[in-house]
Amino acid sequence: MSAMSSVVTPAAHAEHTSLTVAQAAAWAQTLGLPRLEAQVLLLHALGRAPHDRAWLLAHGDDALDVAVQNTFEAYAQRRLSTEPVAYITGHKEFFGLTLQVDRRVLDPRADTETLVEWALSCLADTPHPAVVDLGTGSGAIALALQHARADAQVCAVDVSADALCVARANAERLALAVDFHHGAWLAPLKGRIFDAIVSNPPYVARDDAHLAALTHEPVMALASGADGLDDIRIIVREAAQHLQPKGWLLLEHGYDQAHAVQTLLGNQGFVNVQSRPDLAGILRCTGGQWQTVK
Repeated sequence: MSAMSSVVTPAAHAEHTSLTVAQAAAWAQTLGLPRLEAQVLLLHALGRAPHDRAWLLAHGDDALDVAVQNTFEAYAQRRLSTEPVAYITGHKEFFGLTLQVDRRVLDPRADTETLVEWALSCLADTPHPAVVDLGTGSGAIALALQHARADAQVCAVDVSADALCVARANAERLALAVDFHHGAWLAPLKGRIFDAIVSNPPYVARDDAHLAALTHEPVMALASGADGLDDIRIIVREAAQHLQPKGWLLLEHGYDQAHAVQTLLGNQGFVNVQSRPDLAGILRCTGGQWQTVK
């Protein structure tokens, strides 16, 4: 608590007078938490919805219960140790859905919504499309697609049985009938043909310095070989056997991998190869169509 030179910590202050809601939020920000994260964690400690920030403003002078103060302090310290907010609160908003998440799966990123939007645009003119999400994790992509296209036949695959438990629980809670399969990439789907294959696979190089800040997330869902492309190579190689003519393969990848993934797709025989930017304007997703029969 050395950073708290001028602000009393909730735990220390609890012996005397309770902090107010506004003081608690300010305390977390002095430690380095962004204002929004401090508010979300405080709302969670209070047992309120994460979007109820107006309540914090309206009740800024309310005194916090000692137990709430202690809980909030613990949440703040967990976040300062780089644990994702989603793991602390147990849920994450993705494409209009509230997903339950924990350390068994990746924390879904907003940038991955780019992949969902692209898939939906590719399938806009396809009635009752068959789609598969590879490496589904929490089920974010598959569930978003099923929610947006009720007529679609969506299935999802993950090699992690733990991840599938999370995804299936999300599907049941959201009443979305996604078909889940346990296995590596397309291996469990022999003979199945799809209008689109989408995936946010591991794409970080195994010695990438960024992994040090992601220790709370499952490394098997992050790292993929010396250049981060091992799993993408497998998917690109296997996808042709599972796509309709003109079917799409859409992949999320690292900030500097668009050209490499475009090359992999082109060398495999995909056409109309292109990339899409994420919310920051970085080319984050690359895809192509399987060519018609020669």
